[in-house]
Amino acid sequence: MMGSGSGSLVWFRKGIRIHDNPALEFASRSASHLYPVFVIDPHYMKPDPDAFSPGSSRAGLNRIKFLLESLVDLDLNLKNLGSRLLILKGDPAEVVIHCLKEWNVSKLCFEYDTEPYYQALDVKVKNFALAAGIEVFSPVSHTLFNPTDIIQKNGGKPPLSYQSFVKLAGEPPSPLTTVYSSLPPVGHLGSCDISEVPTITDLGYGDAEQDEFSPFKGGESEALKRLDECMKDKKWVANFEKPKGNPSAFLKPATTVLSPYLKFGCLSSRYFYQRIQDIYRSMPKHTSPPVSLTGQLLWREFFYTAAFGTPNFDRMKGNRICKQIPWKDDDKLLEAWREARTGFPWIDAIMIQLRRWGWMHHLARHSVACFLTRGDLFVHWEKGRDVFERLLIDSDWAINNGNWMWLSCSSFFYQYNRIYSPTTFGKKYDPNGDYIRHFLPVLKDMPKEYIYEPWTAPKSIQTKANCIIGKDYPIPVVSHDSASKECRRKMGEAYALNKELNGLVGEDDLKNLRRKLDESERQEPEGKRYKQKLIG
Repeated sequence: MMGSGSGSLVWFRKGIRIHDNPALEFASRSASHLYPVFVIDPHYMKPDPDAFSPGSSRAGLNRIKFLLESLVDLDLNLKNLGSRLLILKGDPAEVVIHCLKEWNVSKLCFEYDTEPYYQALDVKVKNFALAAGIEVFSPVSHTLFNPTDIIQKNGGKPPLSYQSFVKLAGEPPSPLTTVYSSLPPVGHLGSCDISEVPTITDLGYGDAEQDEFSPFKGGESEALKRLDECMKDKKWVANFEKPKGNPSAFLKPATTVLSPYLKFGCLSSRYFYQRIQDIYRSMPKHTSPPVSLTGQLLWREFFYTAAFGTPNFDRMKGNRICKQIPWKDDDKLLEAWREARTGFPWIDAIMIQLRRWGWMHHLARHSVACFLTRGDLFVHWEKGRDVFERLLIDSDWAINNGNWMWLSCSSFFYQYNRIYSPTTFGKKYDPNGDYIRHFLPVLKDMPKEYIYEPWTAPKSIQTKANCIIGKDYPIPVVSHDSASKECRRKMGEAYALNKELNGLVGEDDLKNLRRKLDESERQEPEGKRYKQKLIG
């Protein structure tokens, strides 16, 4: 019955775009009907009244809004080609299987996804389709390279250093150049419950309290517009050098801010890569990886590959590339960090920007991640990872976990003696404290000599600035000098234990080390004296 002129279903998840989309290209080839589907997954989208910020149990409202904007844009772009986006709700595997039963479809096409959540979904859907005689096409197009290939080239293990990754990877494949004049029409919908793209209110977020929304708007059109803007400035592209750049430049961010568009696949990484290479050809003197713009794309690939090839990549326990460290279980400190109440204005301003915009500069991310973990508070990186995973609009499973392990010196990077100062690091870029004044208006009249350490301002100056420390703005939760010294000592002990036990550190080993560290900490009342001095 299913002749050459039958239907195709293209299932969008990430890869929310028309350009360089192999699943869409294959699905539309010689199809009489095309069903473009997106499933609203309650797991990600259903409001959770108990979460610490507006949003679902998995995602903050900024990211949900960015996704909905991306879907509206995709729907418009499909409508311009004589098609439309079919929105369904429910468990994605069940919904897609129901559609396959209802519609006359001979091909199912969707982008390959390396995340554990999708890996599990995709097996279910694939098994059903193959048993029903439906052809399944699931190309790698979210990344430049196929992580499986790189792991194979490396003898079955992911490369754990950037250099070895770049050597193995070589040149990525070119993007597809397909331009559509039209797409096959949508076929009969049967009993499937189809809707338009919902609004935030439709999803039940009508009364969510959010002071300020992310200034970044979702969608392929916006992504390509931003890319064109960036690429116009050939000199900037050729000379791009991370880790330079200014973490406090918030009005015109010093980076491309294309990360959320890459995360949702509104922008193809292969197309982005090609556009950079075009400029490099005309500007032979350009920076090179790891600091260049292509270098940034390769970092993304590096983390995707490491994550795909490492079981339990998103936790410390049972993760063979992660140092076992006896982090503190301190919900009060975690909450102070998360709610921007640490008493360190640079840290708190960044955490407010994260909550409001769902984005901050990578160096700002480094500052707050280091502070929470190995720098000052010694709280578990998984706890920080959860907060970022919820609030960032570009939150990406592989990159987020990889960066938290990196910044907590749990993996990839081991120089735990190098700590970002919560007071002097920001000052280097923004001596006047404009960034702090913007996100923490309570400090807007604090003189610049004191804005990074307002607790050092004399009472008369605090009064004049309308900001009494301990009343209008919190006292620091720790003394940076003694806390960072303490963290270095704990990291040293943990590293020694990991070395001694050849990485095979069990629960009991960690418990014993934690007890030992706590005992020696109790013999140091220095921190208490510091609190008294501040209050006195």
